Amino acid sequence: MNALEDLMAVCDNACCLCLFSGLTESVIAAACSRVGQRVLHLDRRNYYAGNWASFTFNGLLSWIDEYKTQQEVLNPELEQGWRDKIEEGEDVLCLSSVESSISNLEVFSYASRHEAVEDYFTCPSKEPRGSTTEDQDTVCRDDSTPGDDEPQHQEPEYKLTSDTQEPHQSEEYEKEQEPISNQVESPIEMKRKITYAKLVKEGRRFNIDLVSKLLYSRGLLVDLLIKSNVSRYAEFKNVSRIVTCRTSKVEQVPCSRADVFGSKQLTMVEKRMLMKFLTFCLDFEQHPEEFQEFSEKSFWEYLRSKNLTENLQHFVFHSIAMVNQETLTEEGLKATQHFLQCLGRYGNTPFLFPLYGLGEIPQCFCRMCAVFGGIYCLRHSVQCLVVDKESGKCKAVIDTHGQRISCSHFVVEDGYIREEQRTRAVNRHISRAVVITDRSVLPSESDQQISLVTVPPLEPSSPAVRMVELSSSSMTCMPGTYLVHLTCSSSGSAREDLAPVISRLFHVPSCPGEEPEIEKPTALWVMYFNMRDTSSLDSSCYSLPSNVHVCTGPDASLGHDYSIKLAESVFHQLLPDEEFCPPAPNPEDIIYDGNGAQVEGPGFDEAGLAEGVGTEGNSGLQQNNQPAEGMEPAESSGSVAQGTTSELEVPTKE
Repeated sequence: MNALEDLMAVCDNACCLCLFSGLTESVIAAACSRVGQRVLHLDRRNYYAGNWASFTFNGLLSWIDEYKTQQEVLNPELEQGWRDKIEEGEDVLCLSSVESSISNLEVFSYASRHEAVEDYFTCPSKEPRGSTTEDQDTVCRDDSTPGDDEPQHQEPEYKLTSDTQEPHQSEEYEKEQEPISNQVESPIEMKRKITYAKLVKEGRRFNIDLVSKLLYSRGLLVDLLIKSNVSRYAEFKNVSRIVTCRTSKVEQVPCSRADVFGSKQLTMVEKRMLMKFLTFCLDFEQHPEEFQEFSEKSFWEYLRSKNLTENLQHFVFHSIAMVNQETLTEEGLKATQHFLQCLGRYGNTPFLFPLYGLGEIPQCFCRMCAVFGGIYCLRHSVQCLVVDKESGKCKAVIDTHGQRISCSHFVVEDGYIREEQRTRAVNRHISRAVVITDRSVLPSESDQQISLVTVPPLEPSSPAVRMVELSSSSMTCMPGTYLVHLTCSSSGSAREDLAPVISRLFHVPSCPGEEPEIEKPTALWVMYFNMRDTSSLDSSCYSLPSNVHVCTGPDASLGHDYSIKLAESVFHQLLPDEEFCPPAPNPEDIIYDGNGAQVEGPGFDEAGLAEGVGTEGNSGLQQNNQPAEGMEPAESSGSVAQGTTSELEVPTKE
C-alpha cells in the first residue's frame, strides 16, 4: 500500500481527474495534459478504452465471462474504509460499481468443435510420393498454421484453388505412376473448414471492437488527429468499397465520379441523372429555390420529386446520405454533401479505418496524455464523490482502497452514474452483432477488401442496419476469415433486430460443423448485445455538482463527430482560455538546453495537408513517429505487426 499512497500523494490536487478511458474522456485528458495541467486517469477495468475497446478473440471471451459474472452477482456499494475520510461540512455521492451499459449479451458458436480440420473439397486419394516442398506440406497437413514470427499481412493460409491454374494440371495430378521429377506443377491449395479450436488458437490475430464506426476523411476526429499530431501513433487503411443489399442482392454502390461512369449496373441515362444530382448537392446552399418547398418534408419525398429512378433513390438515400425516413430535406442534403466532400482525400471512398481496430484511437490520446505527464491507473475504481455542502462542488473522490484524492474538476463516464442521480431516464439503445465468417458477402478479385454495407429495413417497422466487413488486411481477424460488425438503433433486443439480417446475408448452420452453402458466406461465430446510447443527454439530465462533467458513451452514428464535439465542449468548461489540443512537437524537433528545458518544435499546418491515395489503400495521417520510450500507458496491439503500411505525410511548416 506504500507505493499506492506515494502515487496518490503525487496525484493529489490535480487539475482534472478522469474516470473511464473511453474516447471522449481520453481526448479531454490529452487536451488538459497538453496545456500543462495535472491529470489523473482512473479506470476500474483492466484494459483501456472502456466501451470503445478492441479485444483479441480470447480477450473477448474473457470479457463475456466477466460480464456474465457481474450480472449474476451485483455487489452492494462498499462502505467500509471511507466513512472516516469524510470531514464535517461534507456530503457523499456514491457511484455505481456495476457496469450496466451492456445488456442482452448472447453468444453462438457455429464452427465445428472437432479438432481435426476437414476439407471442403476432398484431397486426392494418393499424393505424389517424395513430395517434400513446403507448399505441399501446407496444403495437406491438418495442423499447418503460420508461425508466430510470420508477418500478419501475408496471404491467407487457406484458399480455394486458383482460377489461373494451368488446364493440364489436373491431368498431371492423376498420373500417379509418373516420376515426381517429371511432374512440374504448382501446389494445390484448398479451402478448409475453420474450427472453433482454430479460432481460439489464432485468437491473437483478432481485434474485435465493441463499437463499430468509421472515420470520415474530413470529419472532426481526423482533423483532430492531424492538428494534435496524435496520428503519429496509429496507421489507417482506406475503406475500399461501399456495398448495399437490395432485394436479397448484394451490389457495389458507385459513389465517386469514376465509379459512376465505370458502373455496369447503371444505364447511361442514370449515370447522367446521378452526376447531375450529386453536383447539385455539393453546393445546394447556393440554390435554395431547388429545395425550399420541401423544407418541412422528408428527404425521401424530395428524392422522389427529382424523378430519380428507384435504383438511384436507393443508392443516394441508403448508401450516400445514410439517413432514415424521418430525416428532413435539408438535413439529407447536408449528409449527402458531407459524404461527397470526403471523397478523394485518402481514397475512393470517404472513410478510413484504423489498423488493429477502433480501440487504438482512445489509446493514442492516452499516450499523448502520458507523454505530457498524465498518470494512468487501471483496475482502480472510485467509490464516491466528496461534496462540499457550502459550495455544492465536488472536492475529492475516495477510491476502493480508502484513499482520498483531491481534484479541481472531475470527468465521469455515464456508466458511473446511478439511476437516482439522473433526472431523465435513458430509453435509447444500440443493437450490435459481431460475426466471424469464412468469406466476403461480395467476393471480388481481391480478398483484402474493407467494405461498408448498408442494409435497408427488411420491414417497415424494423431499423436500417449498417454493416462493416473487415478482412485480415485490417489486422482485425485471422487470414481466411472476415470480421463483420452490424449496428442499428434498437427496436428490441440485439438478436431480434439483427438475426434476420444475418440470416439473409449469411448461412447460419443449424448445428456446429454443418456443411456450408455455396451461395452465402458461413457464420462461424456470432455475438449479440445491446449498448446503452446516452448521447441525447446533457448536463441538465444529471443531479450532480457543477464541477462534475459527465461524458456519454458511444452513439449510434457512423462517425465520431458527436464524441469530439462533446470532448471540446467539456474541455472549454474546464479551461476556457486554453487552446483545445494544440499540436504536439515531433520528437526530432525537441531541443534540450543545458537545464533540460524543452523547446517546442513547429506545429502542423492544416492547409498543407497532402491529399491523395495511399499505396494499395493504406493511409497514414502523418509519419509514424514513436513516443518517448517508457511513456506509453499501454502496449498497442499493433506492436506485434511485422512490416508497415504506406502513409500520407503531412508536411510541417517551414
